[in-house]
Amino acid sequence: MAEPALAGQASALTNLAGPALASPPTATPARARDYRIDLLRGIALVMIFVNHIPDTLWENLTSRNFGFSDGAEGFVLMSGMATGLAYGAVFLRGATPAEALRPWRRALTLWWVHVLVVTCIVALFALTQHDPAVAAMAVKRNITPTLENPVGFILPLITLGHQFAYADILPMYIALMLAAPGLLALAVRWPKRLMAASLMVWFIAGYFRITIPTWPGPNGWFFNPLSWQVLFIAGMLTGLALREGQRWLPIRRWALWLSWSFLLFAAVWVQVGAVANWGGHGLWLLYEYAYFPAPFTSFDKGFEYLPRLLHILALAYVLSALPVLKTIANSPRAAPLILLGQHSLPVFATSTVLAYVAQVTKAMNPPSHLLDAALLLTGLAILYAVAKARDSQKRQKIIAPARA
Repeated sequence: MAEPALAGQASALTNLAGPALASPPTATPARARDYRIDLLRGIALVMIFVNHIPDTLWENLTSRNFGFSDGAEGFVLMSGMATGLAYGAVFLRGATPAEALRPWRRALTLWWVHVLVVTCIVALFALTQHDPAVAAMAVKRNITPTLENPVGFILPLITLGHQFAYADILPMYIALMLAAPGLLALAVRWPKRLMAASLMVWFIAGYFRITIPTWPGPNGWFFNPLSWQVLFIAGMLTGLALREGQRWLPIRRWALWLSWSFLLFAAVWVQVGAVANWGGHGLWLLYEYAYFPAPFTSFDKGFEYLPRLLHILALAYVLSALPVLKTIANSPRAAPLILLGQHSLPVFATSTVLAYVAQVTKAMNPPSHLLDAALLLTGLAILYAVAKARDSQKRQKIIAPARA
């Protein structure tokens, strides 16, 4: 998902990865900024928020109802791109040790934001667990052990050993950012070898179901970094190519037709029950009698198995080749979504807490489409306000030194 980088794009894409490194002055005239990735990340954030409030009519409109992947895959892929754009420059020219470890600073920011989010969730359920429906939800979301023994679960929570459902994406991203310095160094020197090694690790982790263990509960991380790293690295290599004014994957007509065909097939599979039954049975036959491994014949999200992986990569490839996407991204009507994408970390953290507030509110009240719509619209308005406030804050920081 790459086209020649446009001036200023890196700063717009790096909210999760971290601030872009300052570039030396150049005589090259500035060009219009490319807002496509900001737009797509904003859309992904909205879909994640909607999907994190289950059992509403609105979740039927998100991308997971028209293909195998969902907003989480797009979010991680674009975060990898942001990492390549934000930190790639110093690795391309030869990073000093201090420069090479800058992603760790971002990992620390992600960590304290995650701790703040889970603290808010624990407080919310501590105040509402008297309701039977909320108590039942706490069991399903893996929150009950913390409510029963809050002191004993402080260390597991802050060390990412214990995770809540719907609040377990950031731990995976923290792990990837901790690995980012080494991955970037390899990506600059041996990009194809790194991608091959990434695919090998993805397959081994999925085949043997290797994951990072949780504690004290005997589970594993739902978003397995050993598997999801393949999307992050694909995005990182794309971001590095953007830095060089190149495409990581060139546009080929046959590849576009293949990608479009797969996306159409996936949409029909998800929407038509008979096709899903036929396809699922076919994958089972491949697994049971042709000895195809599970990573190729299952849809496990935690290990990012092949159908999901191929779907998000095909979608990214197709979108990167659509000229109309740039037109849409440059439209003033897309500005709210672009703003969300430019400030993805505060927006994502806020959306996680708001989604839990909405879940608890729904559990404590009778089912109502009107209530669902009110919760979603209010939540989206708050997310936009957060992005707007963060944008104003950043602009003030830029203006203040100039005035001084």
